[in-house]
Amino acid sequence: MASAWWPCLILALLSSLAASGLPRSPFRLLGKRSLLEGVANSIEVYSTKISCKVTSRFAHNVVTTRAVNRADTAKEVSFDVELPKTAFITNFTLTIDGVTYPGNVKEKEVARKQYEKAVSQGKTAGLVKASGRKLEKFTVSVNVAAGSNVTFELTYEELLKRHKGKYEMYLKVQPKQLVKHFEITADIFEPQGISMLDAEASFITNDLLGSALTKSFSGKKGHVSFKPSLDQQRSCPTCTDSLLDGDFTIIYDVNRESPANVQVVNGYFVHFFAPQGLPVVPKNVAFVIDVSGSMAGRKIEQTRDALLKILEDMKKDDYLNFILFSGDVTIWKDHLVQATPENLQEAREFVKNIDDNGMTNLNDGLMMGISMLNQAREEHRIPERSTSIVIMLTDGDANIGERRFEKIQENVRNAIGGKFPLYNLGFGTNLNYNFLETMALQNHGFARRIYEDSDANLQLQGFYEEVANPLLTGVEVEYPENAILDLTQNNYQHFYDGSEIVVAGRLVDKDMNSFKADVKGHGAINDLTFTEEVATEKITLWNGAAQSTFSWLDTVAVTQDGLSVMINRKKNMVVSFGDGVTFVVVLHQVWKKHPVHQDFLGFYVVDSHRMSVQTHGLLGQFFHPFDFKVSNIRPSSDPTKPDATMVVKNHQLTVTRGSQKDYRKNATIGTKVACWFIHNNGEGLIDGVHTDYIVPDLF
Repeated sequence: MASAWWPCLILALLSSLAASGLPRSPFRLLGKRSLLEGVANSIEVYSTKISCKVTSRFAHNVVTTRAVNRADTAKEVSFDVELPKTAFITNFTLTIDGVTYPGNVKEKEVARKQYEKAVSQGKTAGLVKASGRKLEKFTVSVNVAAGSNVTFELTYEELLKRHKGKYEMYLKVQPKQLVKHFEITADIFEPQGISMLDAEASFITNDLLGSALTKSFSGKKGHVSFKPSLDQQRSCPTCTDSLLDGDFTIIYDVNRESPANVQVVNGYFVHFFAPQGLPVVPKNVAFVIDVSGSMAGRKIEQTRDALLKILEDMKKDDYLNFILFSGDVTIWKDHLVQATPENLQEAREFVKNIDDNGMTNLNDGLMMGISMLNQAREEHRIPERSTSIVIMLTDGDANIGERRFEKIQENVRNAIGGKFPLYNLGFGTNLNYNFLETMALQNHGFARRIYEDSDANLQLQGFYEEVANPLLTGVEVEYPENAILDLTQNNYQHFYDGSEIVVAGRLVDKDMNSFKADVKGHGAINDLTFTEEVATEKITLWNGAAQSTFSWLDTVAVTQDGLSVMINRKKNMVVSFGDGVTFVVVLHQVWKKHPVHQDFLGFYVVDSHRMSVQTHGLLGQFFHPFDFKVSNIRPSSDPTKPDATMVVKNHQLTVTRGSQKDYRKNATIGTKVACWFIHNNGEGLIDGVHTDYIVPDLF
């Protein structure tokens, strides 16, 4: 994602570093060096570790690099990390010979002023700036005394977004030298369960990767470790330079028993929504393409190649048109046409003849494309259940016609009127990308930079694949007004196949037992509503000070130190102690609108005879046989429930015949069991009185 998602964080080390007596050195930006450089400068990097903890798509990453100055004079050491553009820095520390200097992360405007002041005074400072397609670069330099050790530790966090059916976490690997201890570890915890997990490296063959990589997943947990030895890092068997230079990508997805999943923690919730198997909604696409003189050569060739490939992916129920802008505006057809085989063949011929010429009238090109979509809807030329989008590609700024950025944005916003999204593609770097991105965001779309490279056509195709299959339009996520206090964005113009909608919020009452979440949207055939009942009752397992928390919405098995716990979603929890006794806790759910009854838990013991004779408690005192005698069965006030006399524990009691349900085998209707009911809260049967067994809290 582009700069709107990344606030250009700047990090300045506290002034105590300069005051500590270390040699001052002004911060300087580095070129293509990454992590630590300086083997030729007597700086040895002996450890680099990237530790990733992912919980519910949220990644917490710590990059730690340790180095030592082997020279007999002070040397400059540089720390250079490339981060995902959607990430944000939360902490940075610099430790020199055991003394730690914390960083101070500031927002853009305040930080930039402090950064410039720090540099002018020769203090150590760090800067984040763009670096490639998916990354931002953080760089900081510091002078290190002879023989001193330095540790850089950077912490950043990122919400992983689902893209084409999977979550991807990018890690840039570029130590520029052999590192004795190099390791990447990732531990993933997903309450829905992990369905697939993989890792890829752009800098190494699969055979070499396999020998240094371990990966595994089971249930809710996944683990990835990449730990190449020194020999595995070498670019050749006798080389002293490293082949670690590229992207390390961790890929995974989660189980989806239902379209939605809601997780509640400490009074906050996050709602994930990603339905599958829905028919694709037909789309109406206005392709607005810059064909000005600056697009000449390779750019226009790659644009033609990409458009030809996109035409192959158009579906028969889609509608399309091409609007070309340079000094003026040229259109393929007077109105949108259906993607029939005949029309697609004609479109291919048109695309093959697209050529560059003239200046850049971006405003008029966009206005023409928007007007065509509006007109097609008004004149009923397109299906009622279809969705419209504008895809605009340009490599420069407007230089004829309306050239004021704010006015173009205003014109586009007024013309679209919130009816459909605008996606802007900026080809190359010779343009105002912030302008394109702001305009896209103002119209419920996004911007994407297309880098001038051999795969630019593939970049264009990759973007189109993201928006090629809308499954829902007009998506609204609704919650009870009296249940939610704060909420992130909860309405979306489109849900695309392979993506995910994420809504987070705060509950009015953090102890709230349940609430309902509805997701409504327009599908290809009819309107759809997805309802998720959210139950916040927790099941907490303690192991000393450590705890694991689950809910009745989970299906999970936990085994440790002879204890086995199995939670069966919305049914029961089975607790077993090795070969000993088994307990079953059954979740009894009643009609939600019942005026009196509420959901309750039933506690049952299996194989109770295996319990110690010393076992006691309200249930434990009955785990082993005891003597009792029932006599003098006689009618009672209820003819169906006779009374009797029971002698037990040297007490003579009046008891009443009745029945009770055993829910161990059938949690819904249970099994009727005949029994004798003891009056007065079990007085005379239980040891002591019933209040002896009532406590204010379980812990």
